[in-house]
Amino acid sequence: MQWDAWGAPEKRKVLSDGIKALLQQALGVSITEAPERNPDDVVLAPSALFEKDLAALATIVGERFCSTAHTDRLLRAGGKSTLDLLRRRSSEPQDAPDAVITPGTDDEVGEVLRYCTDNAIAVVPFGGGTSVVGGLDPVRDRFAAVVSLDLRRFDTLLDLDAESGVATLGAGVTGPRAEELLGVHGLSLGHFPQSFRFATIGGFAATRSSGQASAGYGRFEDMVEGLRVVTPAGILDTGRAPASAAGPDLGELFVGSEGTLGVITRVRVRVHAVPESTVREGWNFPDFETGAAALRALRQEGAVPTVLRLSDEAETGVNLATTDKIGDEAVAGGCLAITTFEGTAAHTAERVAEARAVLQAQGGTSLGADPGNSWEHGRFDAPYLRDSLLDAGALCETLETSTHWGNLAALRAAVTTALTSALSEQGTPPLVLCHISHTYPTGASLYFTVVCAQAADPLEQWRQAKTAAGDAIIATGGTITHHHAVGVDHRPWMRKEIGDLGVTILRAIKDAVDPAGILNPGKLIP
Repeated sequence: MQWDAWGAPEKRKVLSDGIKALLQQALGVSITEAPERNPDDVVLAPSALFEKDLAALATIVGERFCSTAHTDRLLRAGGKSTLDLLRRRSSEPQDAPDAVITPGTDDEVGEVLRYCTDNAIAVVPFGGGTSVVGGLDPVRDRFAAVVSLDLRRFDTLLDLDAESGVATLGAGVTGPRAEELLGVHGLSLGHFPQSFRFATIGGFAATRSSGQASAGYGRFEDMVEGLRVVTPAGILDTGRAPASAAGPDLGELFVGSEGTLGVITRVRVRVHAVPESTVREGWNFPDFETGAAALRALRQEGAVPTVLRLSDEAETGVNLATTDKIGDEAVAGGCLAITTFEGTAAHTAERVAEARAVLQAQGGTSLGADPGNSWEHGRFDAPYLRDSLLDAGALCETLETSTHWGNLAALRAAVTTALTSALSEQGTPPLVLCHISHTYPTGASLYFTVVCAQAADPLEQWRQAKTAAGDAIIATGGTITHHHAVGVDHRPWMRKEIGDLGVTILRAIKDAVDPAGILNPGKLIP
């Protein structure tokens, strides 16, 4: 991806006149034009690695896979959160790993970890670079140097058991590459988070990712059958059968471990046949509460689409800002829901009919296929709009949480109030949008998008707003993160989330597999 923005440069978005007018009139943004930024002008601190360390690491992985080049270090200087991108726009010196190491085998990973353990060098595993919570920050902690361990050479389909519906993929395989490799065999993983185009299989596992089709196919941890993890203490393979009572599931220790406990090098995942039929349908509800109740009814009655999403009134209004019609129905407001059904033609038709009956009974009005088709067309492109908003002088960021259905309205209100109050106190009243992105029989996620005018110090501006929102989430009974992971950004709330004993357990596991503490310091574990 680009060093100072999301994704590919050719997909950069130009703000429409309608969006510019909304920014100026509703949020008081003074539209600016961002200056050209040259990566060669970015100042990085000199590599802190000794020549002997570079030579030793190069001996392990090969000289071409041990780099201190400016561009290589800059591209792995962090992830793609708003804080990351604001730092990229700064003229201040940038933090970056002291070298980029790219092993090609499990043995090489193990040797690198052992060398770094013996020589007090921190190691940050790197997949697609899409973290939005500081998970890739080159934190040195008590170590003099830090290296980025890039997994891109682990990029193949290692094994396929089509009869069982199980595939083993290298950790560096990206989302599109996974679909390509499996598609040759008529199969699909079906994991489509917004980071899909760039994120990797290992990253999905390490961050407990949840894709847009989670209603139908589950979260990524639901797809994981087993892992290979290389740790400073040795190699662990998990998941020898589809289910087992042989003690606690050790794989669960590493799914969501964010590179702090080991380096995931391969993942065995559940796959399914490429769907024969896909039907999309949009729905309008008079308000968010009615729409949320309808989604709850679908989940609890078992009429579950593959994709199920609901935008609140504000988000729906923004989507309607440039049109007065969606599909065949005029829409004056309310809330927009998207459903997608996949499977065999017969099964899809049966599920569509069942879901329609539930949604209509819950007060929904069908808008036809157009809203779903429109969402499908642009579902991976929202981060490009954020880049353009930042360049124009707006602050734009997202955060997410989840809770039980009975607490959903209270949590949404608490987070919206916290964000609005924190940013308004800084003189920048925000626009706070929210949607339900993932649903479960017992609850749902809430995904917030915040847009306001940038203050003089936008980094501090967002930190204050994020702190207020995080405090509100914990106080109102939500989880500090549903699918973005913990990283640096959510770590301050982890003790409140899991309790003192939970922290003790995590630290004990860390001590067992990474006694020197070299793996991704400063992340996840309080």
